[in-house]
Amino acid sequence: MSILERILKTVVLDEATITEKVALSKTAFKIRLQSNSIKKISFIPGAFLRLGIGIGKEELPMKDKIRSYSIWNIDGTKGYLDLAIATHSKGIGSQWAKDCKEGDTVYYKFKKGNFIADDAADSYLMIGDLSSLSHLYMINRALGAEKQVASIIYNTPKEEFFPDIDGRYPFEIKELLQNSNEEISAKIKDIAPTLKGKKMVYIAGDSRVCIAAHSFFKNELGWEPKQIKTKPFWNPDKKGLE
Repeated sequence: MSILERILKTVVLDEATITEKVALSKTAFKIRLQSNSIKKISFIPGAFLRLGIGIGKEELPMKDKIRSYSIWNIDGTKGYLDLAIATHSKGIGSQWAKDCKEGDTVYYKFKKGNFIADDAADSYLMIGDLSSLSHLYMINRALGAEKQVASIIYNTPKEEFFPDIDGRYPFEIKELLQNSNEEISAKIKDIAPTLKGKKMVYIAGDSRVCIAAHSFFKNELGWEPKQIKTKPFWNPDKKGLE
């Protein structure tokens, strides 16, 4: 183990144990992390973790040792949090999610980020793919039942999706291929006029969709930048922290 990795483990990152691993669908797992350090987190819905999945693996470059995962659920009193990790990308993180076991030790760092719940609007549109599902679930729960929430959540096949922590499917699921920008734009045109009051959109997942949808809201619909929240979760031409 390199000196940098030792510093990461002992100084920078917190330690947790995997206490539960459950298959949510054919391509997604729920992974529960337990630690007293989680009790100290000042959680904001939409926050995420930097997870050191490759620490100790000398064959991996540093950029492949760290992956980011949304916090799907958290109980600060009991000291655990849940991740929902999709494995269809077949990358380093996907392999870790398939191989990790209950009892394994992991190293993480809590990150607030900017793609967090904002309850200042009256109505919301959620746009994302399987990779962003748990993040959008968390934000949806944080907004409260009194908000109007519409959605364009897509993937192929639909069977890869999983319900939220309460067993419900609060979003409408579309069977679309990745990067289906024309179909998504058409659905935005249909939904946008139905949103009431002050509006906001969350766009997450495939970076190509994030860029195209952000441009559509800004240039075609004339929305203000503060109404458009965007977070690319992955790019087909990049991996890890590139």
